[in-house]
Amino acid sequence: MFTEKDIKQIKSKGITPDQVNAQVSRLKNGMSFSDLVAAATIGKGIESYDKGETQELINLYDNKKDNLSIVKFVPASGAATRMFKFLFQFLQHFNPSKENVKKYAERKNEALIETFFEKLEQFPFYNEVQSVIRQGTPNYDALTNEEKQMLFVKTMLDADGLNYSFLPKGLLPFHKYGAQVKTAFEEHLFESTLYASSNGKSNLHFTVSEKHHLYFKKEFSAVVEPIEDQTNTKFNVSYSFQKEATETVALTLDDKVFRNEDGSILFRPAGHGALLENLNDLDNDLIFIKNIDNIVVANKNIEVSNYKKLLAGVLLEAQEKVFTYLKKLDEGYLDDADFKVMALFLRYRLNVPVVADFEAFCSEEKISYLKEKFDRPIRVCGMVKNQGEPGGGPFWVKDDEGKISLQIVEFAQINFGKKNQQGIVYKATHFNPTDLVCGVKNYKGEKFDLTKFVDPEAAFITTKTQNGVDIQALELPGLWNGSMAYWNSIFVEVPLETFNPVKTVNDLLKPVHQVS
Repeated sequence: MFTEKDIKQIKSKGITPDQVNAQVSRLKNGMSFSDLVAAATIGKGIESYDKGETQELINLYDNKKDNLSIVKFVPASGAATRMFKFLFQFLQHFNPSKENVKKYAERKNEALIETFFEKLEQFPFYNEVQSVIRQGTPNYDALTNEEKQMLFVKTMLDADGLNYSFLPKGLLPFHKYGAQVKTAFEEHLFESTLYASSNGKSNLHFTVSEKHHLYFKKEFSAVVEPIEDQTNTKFNVSYSFQKEATETVALTLDDKVFRNEDGSILFRPAGHGALLENLNDLDNDLIFIKNIDNIVVANKNIEVSNYKKLLAGVLLEAQEKVFTYLKKLDEGYLDDADFKVMALFLRYRLNVPVVADFEAFCSEEKISYLKEKFDRPIRVCGMVKNQGEPGGGPFWVKDDEGKISLQIVEFAQINFGKKNQQGIVYKATHFNPTDLVCGVKNYKGEKFDLTKFVDPEAAFITTKTQNGVDIQALELPGLWNGSMAYWNSIFVEVPLETFNPVKTVNDLLKPVHQVS
C-alpha cells in the first residue's frame, strides 16, 4: 500500500503506482530464464565473410554513406570506480611502514597491484599524477618507496587529489601520444571519422550521468578544434541522461519495498536497458552502438574500424532487400515464386523461422504474415570467438509460445541449474562485445517506436547492497538483449581485435592501448 506521499513521489518520476506495483510483482515472482535451444555458430546463426566479400560490403557502405544520416551512440555514464577496485583495496589494507607491495600482493593474493607498480610509467596518467604529487609534497624525495606508492594511488583517487574515482571512464586519461594524453571520449570523436561520418560531418550521442554532463561539454570544447582540423570533419555531439521514468524500485530480502532513511521509496537506475528510451529519441538512418571503454589508439583503429563498415554494409544490403519486399507486399501484386523467395530470405538471411504451414496460407494470409515479420528494426551485431571474455552470447531461444528466434543472451538470463542449458552454453563459440549497427526506420523513412519490440519478460533481478543492506534490484531488459528481442537480427563474425574494453586500470597496459 502506497501513502499519499509515495504516490506523489511516484508520479513526480513520470510513472504510475500501477507500474511500480508491476515492478514489485516482478521482483516477488522472480525473473524468467531464457529457454536455450542451441548456441548460434558459424553457418547456424552467425555469418562469416572472406577478405573479398568483406571488402565488397565495406565498399557498399562507403558508396552509400553520404546519402545517410548516421550517428554513433555511446553509453558513457559508467563511473570509473570499478576500474580501480584493487587500488581502493590497496589504500585500505596496505601499511607502507610494515610491508612492501610484493608481500602485500602475496598476503592478499592480488597480482594486479604488482603489475600496476611494475609498469607505472606506462600509464597515460603517470606524468600528471607525479606533477600533482611533487607540487603538494615538498619532502617527496625523502619518502620511502612504499610511501611514494601509497601517495601515488591516493593522489589518483582521492577527492583532494585528481579524483579519478569520481570521473566517468570516458573522461579518464586513456592513451598517451608522446607528451599528449587523450581521453576515451576524445578517441571516440576521432574514431567516428573513420566509419560513422558522412559528408564531412560526424554525429555522436553520448548517454552520460547528469553530474558529469558539464565535464563532457568542457572536454569537447577543449579538444574539438584540433580534431576537426586533423580530420577535416565537423562534429555534432549531443548528450542525454537516463530518464527518471526508467528507474525501478527494490525490495528487501523479506519482500518489502526498500526505503531511504527519510522514508521515501528508493528508485534505482535500471541498467543499460533503460537507455532504449534514449536510443528511441534519435532520428537517424543508421546507428552504430559501441561502449565508451572499447576504444584503441589511433594507429590500430583504422583496421578495427573497417569491421564496423562491414557490419554496416551487411545491414544496408539486407535492408535494401527488406524494403523492396515490403513495397511489393504493400502493392499486393505477388505470385507463388515471390512468396517463396521472401520466405527463404526471412528464414536464411534474417534468421526468422517460418511457420510450417506457410505454404498452405492464402495470398492475403501470406502477405500479412510476411509484412509483420519484415516490418521491424534491423540490427547487425558483431560476434567474436569466445576466449573467456565476458559478454552476452548468441543463442537460438524458444519463447513461451514455442517460437524460436535468434537472441543475445546474458549469463544472468540462463538457468545453470538445468544440465541441458549448461550443455548448450558450453558449446557456444562466440559472444557479443556490444558492437552493433542498427536500422531503425521502415521503407517509407518513418522511425520505428523501439519500445514496441521489447520482451518485458527478459528483465534482470540482481542482489545489490544499499546502505549496508542486501536488496533485490530490478533491471530492465538489456539494451541489446531483451530490449531488442523482436528486432530482426543478423550476427556476423568479427576478429577478437575489435573488442578491447578497459575493465580494470591495468587493461590500459595492453598493446592496443599503448602507442608503439
